[in-house]
Amino acid sequence: VQLQASGGGLVQPGGSPRLSCTASGRTFSDYALGWFRQAPGKEREFLATISWSGNVPDYADSLKGRFTISRDNAKNTVYLQMNSLKPEDTAVYYCAAGDSPSLIRIGVIRSWGQGTLVTVSS
Repeated sequence: VQLQASGGGLVQPGGSPRLSCTASGRTFSDYALGWFRQAPGKEREFLATISWSGNVPDYADSLKGRFTISRDNAKNTVYLQMNSLKPEDTAVYYCAAGDSPSLIRIGVIRSWGQGTLVTVSS
């Protein structure tokens, strides 16, 4: 499956952008999906994952409820709604597909999107 992320850009602190990731290729609904990010000078970090049915979201503890993952299998798209952004949320955000949410959480990924840059600054 090929993934294409979008929705990044310059965001003011406190902003609430939504990232999208659209898939093509193999059947989208076969995969669990997730979001990661990589800040400058840091390792790639797990953020959220969701099962093929969309009923089992899972999040990194560090997000403290600020982000929400969802998916629309009819549109072959997974979303990441981000709220109350801070400058430390500045990073390249990546979507990913995998065999299960638990595998995605530990970084076992079938396919990565190309990344979309989110810059949080006033």
